[in-house]
Amino acid sequence: MRDPRSPGPWGPRVEPGVKSAKQVLGLGLRAVLGVLLLLLGIAGFFAFAAGFADYPVVPPSPTAKAWIRGAYHVHTTRSDGNGSPAKVAAAAKAAGLDFVVLTDHNDLAPPAATWMDGVLLIPGVELSTQSGHLTAFGMQRPLRDVKPWGPPEQALAAVEAAGGTAVLAHPVQKKNPWRDEATAQRVPGFELYSADTFFRQALRSPFSRLLPAVGASLMNPVHGVMLLVAPEPEPTARFLELSREQPRLALCAHDAHGLPAYETVFSALDVEFPPELLPGPLSRDAGEAAKQVTQALASPQSLCVFRALGAPDGFALEGYDARTREAPVGTKLMVRLPDHIPETLEVRVWGEGRLGPDGRSIELTGPGVVQVEIWARAPGRFFGHEWRPWLVPSPVRVVPRAPGI
Repeated sequence: MRDPRSPGPWGPRVEPGVKSAKQVLGLGLRAVLGVLLLLLGIAGFFAFAAGFADYPVVPPSPTAKAWIRGAYHVHTTRSDGNGSPAKVAAAAKAAGLDFVVLTDHNDLAPPAATWMDGVLLIPGVELSTQSGHLTAFGMQRPLRDVKPWGPPEQALAAVEAAGGTAVLAHPVQKKNPWRDEATAQRVPGFELYSADTFFRQALRSPFSRLLPAVGASLMNPVHGVMLLVAPEPEPTARFLELSREQPRLALCAHDAHGLPAYETVFSALDVEFPPELLPGPLSRDAGEAAKQVTQALASPQSLCVFRALGAPDGFALEGYDARTREAPVGTKLMVRLPDHIPETLEVRVWGEGRLGPDGRSIELTGPGVVQVEIWARAPGRFFGHEWRPWLVPSPVRVVPRAPGI
């Protein structure tokens, strides 16, 4: 009797119920194809919904004053960015920016400040240390005695000796957090929000956050970037902890590498200076203009703006000493908001402050620090809305009230 497993006249026989390798491969390919089609269908749904996303949330004012606007923490082909400085300048011009602070990794001898395509390119650097990454800008002298991946105190000392301002880059990011407490207490700047960190957070939630953003980007790239903006509590908690003892700068970093596209990220958020801090226009001498911008950027009066949601003209936080950015316990801070559609903006408060029933006043309740931000009711992942940060100023330190007052 013939063995049923022996070759037949048209090839090897297979026992009933046993699939051939070719059949298994076919099933696997069909399963993969099915998953891909499902993901494409879901992405297509989010792309369709993105066509109805309405920006800006805050309508522009016909009498708005011009604020100097720019990008901070940007990488080019001098390190791991995919665009040349010329490409970055062109993207910044298309997004309506005035300046870009370039911070290529360990670029200790960057080109001098220059005007390119109507945009001021300002040299900075992102230093890699044993304890994390440190960005720096405004150096008046070359950085010396600093080696990549060296001790964090060495990098900070080099920035201070060069007359620059140091900033903790993505300090609580899972991939590259800042791990040295002694230097963290000394560094004046802190990246409170980071576009790159938002993207990395979305990678941990591929279906609920990343896929909607990718799908939306097919129709509306800026909306796709804004869908990534979902702040987590750790950065704010760490920022408030470090700000209790000395004033800190709250900066929003692009940490742009060219993916998403430079122009898209530049259109979603930026750093802006109110006219009273830096009235325009900037000097046409690139070196002098760079000094104007870096001094303003190092000021606590600079403002992080998620610009896709609207322009900040008309915003003010009042009631504290602007020189020291301090106010005594019991003081009431007042928030002045631009004209807006009712119920599209809300004031949010962290730290030693309590929001009043009017939704605009903040009573300072105890020594420490208070962070005040304006959030907007922005287009959501589907056809609804989600609350996202819009205006992010630096914090106000709350000091004890003087005796007898």
